[in-house]
Amino acid sequence: MDKYRHEYKYLIDSGQRAVTLIKARGLMKPDPHAGKDGCYLIRSLYFDDRSDTCFFQNEAGADPRAKYRIRYYNSDTSFIRLEKKIKRKGMTLKRSCPLTEQEVEALISGSSPPISADMPEEKRRLLLELNTRGMLPKVIVTYQRIPFVYPAGNVRVTFDGNITSSDGIRNFLTQDYRQCPVLPPGKSVLEVKYDELLPLHIKSLLQLDTLQWSTFSKYFNCRLVGFQGVNGI
Repeated sequence: MDKYRHEYKYLIDSGQRAVTLIKARGLMKPDPHAGKDGCYLIRSLYFDDRSDTCFFQNEAGADPRAKYRIRYYNSDTSFIRLEKKIKRKGMTLKRSCPLTEQEVEALISGSSPPISADMPEEKRRLLLELNTRGMLPKVIVTYQRIPFVYPAGNVRVTFDGNITSSDGIRNFLTQDYRQCPVLPPGKSVLEVKYDELLPLHIKSLLQLDTLQWSTFSKYFNCRLVGFQGVNGI
């Protein structure tokens, strides 16, 4: 059964980030997938149709809406996933399936990997959705993430910085593409995700009520950079 999660975002400056990081480290555990430095690098290739429906739905705050992306971590292309992220009534749901490098190359070129009956159901579904909606790769979003987890409420708190945009689509797997910063220096995004309830002591300790809540979308803002003619390769 699909399970939606709460997701809140906050734009924070370097001072707020430093203080909140200290508090998070004292209360939560680092994500076990993070490296020795406590962070990992995320590279995502986002898709949209020829009319940029996802972009304009995001701009209008349409509900529900969905985004499609391919993602891998720390430049390791041995583990790549196709994801569909759905937003509904302020909550999010993610569906995903693994992809091979060859399948990613096919999608980058504008075609589709062969869909076979022996594929896992979720993979067939997501590839069919991309095909029927005419989705094309539009922008690469790259950033560094410092993640923390807390078991009660399945809480996940992440600090996302050095967010960049690129239209060097064909070089997505090689990481050889020009990147353009999206946020002003010192700014980053704090994300808080949880299931039913956020434990009050976490909310209080992180002082979330004092932070600037935001609808910040990495995809939307990275596409905006391209539309403004700043980005290129």
